[in-house]
Amino acid sequence: MSERTLAIYGGKPVRESYLPYGTQWIDSSDAQAVLKVLKSDYLTTGPTIELFEQKIADYVGAKYAVAFSSGTAALHGACFAVGIQHNDQVITTPLTFAATANTILYQGGNVIFADVDPNTYNISPQKIEAEITENTKAIITVDFTGQPVDYGRIRAIADKHSIPFISDAAHALGASYHKQKVGSLADMTMFSFHPVKHITAGEGGMITTDNPVYYQKLRDFRNHGITRDQKRLAVSDQPWYYEMQSPGFNYRMTDLQAALGLSQANKIDSFLKKRRAIVLKYNEAFREVDQITLPYQLADTNSSWHLYVMQLQLDKLKATRTEIFQALQKENIGVNVHYIPVYFHPYYQQLGYQKGLCPHAETLYQATITLPLFPKMTDEDVDDVIAAVMKVLSHYEVPL
Repeated sequence: MSERTLAIYGGKPVRESYLPYGTQWIDSSDAQAVLKVLKSDYLTTGPTIELFEQKIADYVGAKYAVAFSSGTAALHGACFAVGIQHNDQVITTPLTFAATANTILYQGGNVIFADVDPNTYNISPQKIEAEITENTKAIITVDFTGQPVDYGRIRAIADKHSIPFISDAAHALGASYHKQKVGSLADMTMFSFHPVKHITAGEGGMITTDNPVYYQKLRDFRNHGITRDQKRLAVSDQPWYYEMQSPGFNYRMTDLQAALGLSQANKIDSFLKKRRAIVLKYNEAFREVDQITLPYQLADTNSSWHLYVMQLQLDKLKATRTEIFQALQKENIGVNVHYIPVYFHPYYQQLGYQKGLCPHAETLYQATITLPLFPKMTDEDVDDVIAAVMKVLSHYEVPL
């Protein structure tokens, strides 16, 4: 059997062990940080949460940060804070995890999908503008793969129409736009601390903002809508007294999560450096490969590279994306696909959304594969990914 025979056809795989597309990197300092909280008086609603919030706010250059139990909970809080209600329209991208759109539905809003730019894969400012109506109450962008959206143009559109601008930056901690960190560019910005993200708290999310009104609403929302702030209470002479002043949820982050996140936050820049070094190797290796379109970078941006998405030129391959995906998996390369357009999901189809709504997003979905990318990858891991991609594509390439 030839060394070039694909593993899916009985050949020897490039790797003996499976390489996931992403995973956390936890070391002894992280474990000690969590253990310290475990031995403290506060496992939740304690001081570590505020320390983590301040750390992230300072890092991105925002005045405030509010931690939540997940990125989804944080984004739900943002939708509540801007006042999304029944039948309000919110514009967002279809090329994202379903949670981005779902949080609009949680508030009774209507999701309006605007197509993406075929180069950046991010929501198109022109398409946003075209979808705005008198019922539009917010714009939620997504920094897909870690590349910042065109914040300047979208900010101008939001200001022109007096519409709140929310950024889903779950992929973009550490990214920058015109030398300004993501997290200080929108009215509210959400970060995620899921294990495959730039840093992890196990689970967890955070909203950063400069707006004190949003800040207060977010803090109340994550805690059942309850406040103990004496200045806002109807009764001031009872020290135990508190009030539920708005609908809310138990979306609190624990001190255990915050301790891990705070420890991980000290490594943001070193993790980013490793991610960017891997991307450089990928780009160099694939630059002359006709069957691949490399990820495009918007001018004056610096991606945080949560994902490396290669777009296949399927007209130059005698295989489908599914066949190439399966072949890479058999080589023990944990490729993935990001994302199924949200309105393809059965629930959204039941709501009346139909395929064909966002042609660019749908075309990209049919042709993209996500390669492994995480700081714990060794040089050998990166070389294995490159070797597997070359092996599979050379097998399926269309002869000239």
